[in-house]
Amino acid sequence: MPKTSKTKSNISLKPKIKIENVVASAAVDAEIDLDKIAATLDNAEYEPEQFPGLVLRLVKPKAAILVFSSGKMVCTGSKEIKTVKVAIAETLKQIRKCGIKVKGEATIKIQNIVASSDLKSELNLDKIAFTLENTEFEPEQFPGLVFRVAEPKVVFLLFRSGKIVCTGAKKIVDVRRGVEKLVKELKKAKVL
Repeated sequence: MPKTSKTKSNISLKPKIKIENVVASAAVDAEIDLDKIAATLDNAEYEPEQFPGLVLRLVKPKAAILVFSSGKMVCTGSKEIKTVKVAIAETLKQIRKCGIKVKGEATIKIQNIVASSDLKSELNLDKIAFTLENTEFEPEQFPGLVFRVAEPKVVFLLFRSGKIVCTGAKKIVDVRRGVEKLVKELKKAKVL
């Protein structure tokens, strides 16, 4: 049986990552009558005096779509990229049911992936702020430390509990690479 070294931490370079939200933009080449959609669909909210877009809340798949008269859309609330594509397709289907002509499919672009993880170790945020570059920590303003990674371009929120939030990724693989880089940096600086 091979010997295993005992360490203070059971941190692996691959902590479990949970995708919390995928934000995507989409566009179709059509003018969309938001008043008509609001009058026709029960799951639509439109208050143009408050906000210029219509909010379409989908149940299946669960997502919220902001629809603008220009044909631009923003999808939020999905936890998977494939669900974003289904949500946009369902939105176009509902828009067409309202009698609005939309040709073709939407072009979809992932704008932001928000993920969370737990490093399973208490973090000394003061020490991290003094040890690592590209950090911001103002505990009187916000209890988390902000750590920016250049490649892949992501931003982390680190909390004393060891919980982390990753934002800014445009691909799931960038979330994974960013977390691995963060763990390596924290170990290298001996703050994990």
